[in-house]
Amino acid sequence: MSKTIAIFGFGPGLGMGVARRFGREGFRVAVIGRKPGKAEQHVVDLKAEGIEAAAFPADVTDAEQLTDAVATIRKTFGDIDVALHGAAGEMTDRIPSTLALDIPDLRVPMALKLHSPVLMTRALAPAMIERGEGALLYSSGSSAHTVQPYLANIGVALAAQRGYLLQLAEELRDTGVYVGLLNIGALIGDSRAEQIIDEHPEVVPAGVSIPRMTNNELGDRYWDMYTQRDRTEVEVGFTD
Repeated sequence: MSKTIAIFGFGPGLGMGVARRFGREGFRVAVIGRKPGKAEQHVVDLKAEGIEAAAFPADVTDAEQLTDAVATIRKTFGDIDVALHGAAGEMTDRIPSTLALDIPDLRVPMALKLHSPVLMTRALAPAMIERGEGALLYSSGSSAHTVQPYLANIGVALAAQRGYLLQLAEELRDTGVYVGLLNIGALIGDSRAEQIIDEHPEVVPAGVSIPRMTNNELGDRYWDMYTQRDRTEVEVGFTD
């Protein structure tokens, strides 16, 4: 029987790369995105590559919408075997100074990178624990590990997410449920961030060089994490 991967915050970069990789392995793909039209287009693109997929539009920062999407996915595909939280903010959401950072500036990044992962975990972990198997995968950036004040509010949110996920991984260690966090220190091919930086290179401070990786390469990294399950955290793009 085919397994199902649900990708929360699906986009043309990371989401599509992961969907392709897992789809090639026979997984059905649940596309969860805020904009119905874009979610449906991603499904069309995946089906054109021979991958079974369906769209479940939802704002992944909204508890009710996320819970409803999970229920609909289960009715459509059955159990969710793997979940990826890939939602991320726009470069335009950044606050480029730690001294300028104020509480309201944390609202969007915290909703996307801490509150939403908590919502996804709460919606999916109990059933996985009961079955004794499953995988919860999450995405992060480089600013939780390397000092980058031009991403001040994003870095704070990613650091909070990292603390939560390390605790979660320890708690689920012997349950059969794998928790994996991919720290991405690269610009993802075909992503919205890549488009913004290519169109507006001034958003990156002078002297800062960001390596690039294709979304398919990142799909391979997540597949390796899922199959090997030997590390909670994996870093890509920082030095390679």
